[in-house]
Amino acid sequence: MRNLVAAPVILLAVMVQSAIVSRIYLLSGIADLPLVMLAAWALQGEVNTAWHWAVAAGLLVGFVSGIAWFVPVIAYLIVIILAQLLQRRVWQAPLLAMFVVTFLGTIVLYLLSFATLRLSGVPLELSDTLGLLALPGLLLNLLLAIPAYAVMRDLSRWVHPSSEVE
Repeated sequence: MRNLVAAPVILLAVMVQSAIVSRIYLLSGIADLPLVMLAAWALQGEVNTAWHWAVAAGLLVGFVSGIAWFVPVIAYLIVIILAQLLQRRVWQAPLLAMFVVTFLGTIVLYLLSFATLRLSGVPLELSDTLGLLALPGLLLNLLLAIPAYAVMRDLSRWVHPSSEVE
């Protein structure tokens, strides 16, 4: 029953991403709501289904976007790995971990997208990609990080209630 909450949350995140968030530009960069949402979900202590969420969200984002389907899947899985590594190391500062995972995950996603597009013959310059796409997208993702963390923390507490009785 707890795993059923993933489907509507992922669908909602991808729909909001494609309908609203992708229309908010900073230079040419856009935020990636599913990436930020997955990072926030994976940083929750009691969550053990982040891998499933990453694959589902990656496949859905790959389906609705113009990039190859495996790019978001790989990038989101790397985000989950980073989040789980940092959760063990920086457990006293969850927002710091959220910023680090969002930063590194965004860079990984843009580098994988850049490499895939270059290998498929699209003439892109790395400096243009970093300056006009990656850095503005990174800033927008970092702006989404705090509200996404708060929402996913509340969802995690609702899905995995604590066993403490007050």
